[in-house]
Amino acid sequence: MKVNLRSFKQKVRHHKKQFNAFLTKLQKNIPKGLDQITRKVSPEVWQEVDCLSCANCCKTMSPTFTPTDIKRIAHHFEMTPTAFKEKWLTYDKKDKDWLNKSQPCQFLNLKSNKCSIYDIRPADCSGFPHLTKKKMTDYMHVHKQNIELCPATYKMVEKMQALMN
Repeated sequence: MKVNLRSFKQKVRHHKKQFNAFLTKLQKNIPKGLDQITRKVSPEVWQEVDCLSCANCCKTMSPTFTPTDIKRIAHHFEMTPTAFKEKWLTYDKKDKDWLNKSQPCQFLNLKSNKCSIYDIRPADCSGFPHLTKKKMTDYMHVHKQNIELCPATYKMVEKMQALMN
């Protein structure tokens, strides 16, 4: 289903506190079968959210580029890892991460919302939005952040809350 970002942002404003409280409650008192519930809800989420109609993650966030990502992508562009970092990345001294210099992502085609390096994209991108990690609780802080930015994460939390209340 096509994502309407304006409508999504309105929903976030209305439900953000409630969803964060729900995730915090799950974090503090982990219900039995939480990971199974997440795996059950995930396919339903993807029937309702079309990433190519959104691409908000690529427009507003930066993946973390691992050394392996940097080598692989630099090789694709026939560049050295150093040249790749100088051209497109910035180093976050606080978190010790390599991130995009600018937003939206330099590899996002804004007309099609497609990634120009999709097959070799950073691991952070290929795993996003991290809905079905082995231990949901290990990614709770990520989900709290992503409910504001990712309609799939928002929809997952919405469905989980409906199932568990």
